[in-house]
Amino acid sequence: MTETLAITLVQCNQLVGDITANAEAMLAARDRAAKMESDLVVFPEMNLIGYPPEDLVQKPALIERAAEELDRLAKATEKDGPAMLVGSVFVRDGALHNGVALLDGGRITATRFKHELPNYGTFDEARLFSPGDLPDPVLFRGVMLGLPICEDIWHPAVCRHLAEQGAQIFVCVNGSPYEIEKDVLRIEGVAKRRAIDTGVPMAYLNRVGGQDELAFDGASFVINGDGTLAAQLPDWEEVEVTTRWIKGKNGWSCVPGALHRLADHPEDIYCAMVVGLRDYVDKNGFPGIVLGLSGGIDSAICAAIAADALGPDRVWCVMLPSRFTSQESLDDAAECAKMIGCRLSTIPIQPAVAGFDEMLADDFADMSVDITEENIQSRIRGVTLMALSNKFGPMLVTTGNKSEMSVGYATIYGDMSGGYNPLKDAYKTTVFRISEWRNHHKPKIGLGPSGPVIPQNIIDKPPSAELRPDQKDSDSLPPYDVLDGILLGLVEHEKSVDQLVGEGFDRHTVTRIERLLHVAEYKRRQAPPGVKLGARNFGRDRRYPITHRFRSG
Repeated sequence: MTETLAITLVQCNQLVGDITANAEAMLAARDRAAKMESDLVVFPEMNLIGYPPEDLVQKPALIERAAEELDRLAKATEKDGPAMLVGSVFVRDGALHNGVALLDGGRITATRFKHELPNYGTFDEARLFSPGDLPDPVLFRGVMLGLPICEDIWHPAVCRHLAEQGAQIFVCVNGSPYEIEKDVLRIEGVAKRRAIDTGVPMAYLNRVGGQDELAFDGASFVINGDGTLAAQLPDWEEVEVTTRWIKGKNGWSCVPGALHRLADHPEDIYCAMVVGLRDYVDKNGFPGIVLGLSGGIDSAICAAIAADALGPDRVWCVMLPSRFTSQESLDDAAECAKMIGCRLSTIPIQPAVAGFDEMLADDFADMSVDITEENIQSRIRGVTLMALSNKFGPMLVTTGNKSEMSVGYATIYGDMSGGYNPLKDAYKTTVFRISEWRNHHKPKIGLGPSGPVIPQNIIDKPPSAELRPDQKDSDSLPPYDVLDGILLGLVEHEKSVDQLVGEGFDRHTVTRIERLLHVAEYKRRQAPPGVKLGARNFGRDRRYPITHRFRSG
């Protein structure tokens, strides 16, 4: 009778669609787990094809290749070493499933399919997959394993069914994207409840890495049947941990292991930005990034994030001064680049501005100067930065924050130009908070310098686009603490104007911000992707029509 079990949890990154590379990485992990005398090595949800695959799973060629590689992995288990639990896609009776396969002794010994298909926020699995039946446990070397998949544990039915059918250990594979405070929710709000409810311990494995707008934080763990935390893997890092399990008079439990500290707030936000940008740049084959460094806080923190993601030597900052750019901004940008240790070029845009003035003189005759001329400056900067990107290869990073994107305080085809935006889901007040934090801390996954990376003057001075004389953001917008409070209500919590007025906000201000939020939707549809931080990011979570006339107040 089996009395002990060793389960290796492989908290890893993956490449969506690179099935052969993913398979090779899993075989290498199996070899390492064998040296730890592991019985079973476990990989995250759908790790063979990468997660989320989105509509790639509608390609028959991908399904066929995944099946071929799964067979190859199964044959590899003929050799001495652990069995493997591998997530992939499966076709049964014409239906496509998100599932896991247990590979042992040179063959696929069992498959189980995801029962609860998430269809909210970033997830749209119900349009891609068919739900599996309530899964029964799998007998593995004398132990009954329950194999819930990600969303299956967020509802009680699957775990209760598995426990009723005799499951002794839950092994739950996940592709759970980062959201603020989600690590606590996974443990306290979900896994601990299932373990205590059933009395069955749970190994919870999540992936790490960036995939387009999603960042996966890892933070895998083991919960024993009494609700105690037996192991906590680190967040934001690839790691392999072999957990040891013993059978006692009250059933199976995991021998207590290391309990790693997870990143506190706002380090977790900063790490999500770093991981999201790093993998977007590296997985898409860019040599580095280029960005416009204005002397303002948004571009400064983006430069710091890029340096922590890629290393300062892969970050190219460009100052693009106009006649409205202050000497203070020039000095601040130069000091910021020096503190980060990255390259800085200065390219004045006045010759191009003069050329546009001359080119448009006849058609603009007798018209007063307005926002049009301001936007031309921004678009000249966008064209210039894209020219550098085209000529030398680095990806252009855009630097607008969520507050600006919410109300359209950004120039389409200008400062919105770029391939990726680390701040897309970060409100301006969050930008200030992470900037202060980064000046006093270096993230554990950062490749940038220790110590301050942003001149304090950039953090302290009033924000300005510097597109006209003495311009300040406050000329066009409420103070950012007020604006962000209103936007949190309108965007994150879908509150009405009346509700926000009831909370103390000025009605005229709230009504104006709601109108700006709606009319800027067309800009946001054309904005580059950016890492998701909260529960309602623009794009994957919040999908509004561009054309509509609803107003709540």
